[in-house]
Amino acid sequence: MKKEFTITVYTENQVGLLNRIAIIFTRRKINIDSLNTSPTESENVHRFTIVINETEEVVRKLCRQIEKQVEVLKAYYNTNDELIWQEMALYKVPTDVIAEKVKVERLLREKGARVVVIRKDYTVFETSGHREEIETLIKTLEPFGLIEFVRTARIAIIKDSKGFHEKLKEFEESQPADELIENEYLNKQDEVFTM
Repeated sequence: MKKEFTITVYTENQVGLLNRIAIIFTRRKINIDSLNTSPTESENVHRFTIVINETEEVVRKLCRQIEKQVEVLKAYYNTNDELIWQEMALYKVPTDVIAEKVKVERLLREKGARVVVIRKDYTVFETSGHREEIETLIKTLEPFGLIEFVRTARIAIIKDSKGFHEKLKEFEESQPADELIENEYLNKQDEVFTM
C-alpha cells in the first residue's frame, strides 16, 4: 500500500548529483512531491530531503539505488510519525482588505502568521507548519483576495537520531589512522600527472 515517505540522503556537495538522483526517480516513474537540499551540521556534507508517495518496498530499493552514487554517504527513509517536519509558506493579500476587515487580521494571528512586508497595495504574511495547515490558510484567504502563494519543500529531522555527524565520527574513529585506502585508478592518475 502506498503512503508518504520522507527520504533523507546525506551527500558530498558535488555538481550534477541532484540530476543523477532525480534520474533514479524518473526511470521508475516516481513523482517527487517535495525536494529540499541544504547544508548539514557537518562541514562538506549536504542533505537532500525528498518526499514521495510509494510502497515501503519501492522506497527501500530507491534508497539502495541512491546509495550506489559515489558521492552519497547514506540514504534513510522514514514515515511522518518518525519525523519532526515543517514547511513554510508566504501569502500575498491586498493591504486594504486586512485594514478594513478585523476578521482577516484575527484569523492570521490565530494561524500563527507573521507580517513580512507591508506595502500600499499588498501585504505578505509568512507561516510554517504541516501541509494541511498551510493549505487550510490558503482556502481561508481566497475569499479575501489572495494574490499569490508559495510554499517551500519539507524540512525534517529524524526523531530517534543523534545526528549524522555523530555517525560520521563513529565511522572515522573505527578506521585505523595509519590505514591507507589503495585505489588503483587514483594511483595510475598520479603516475600520469608526474610524468
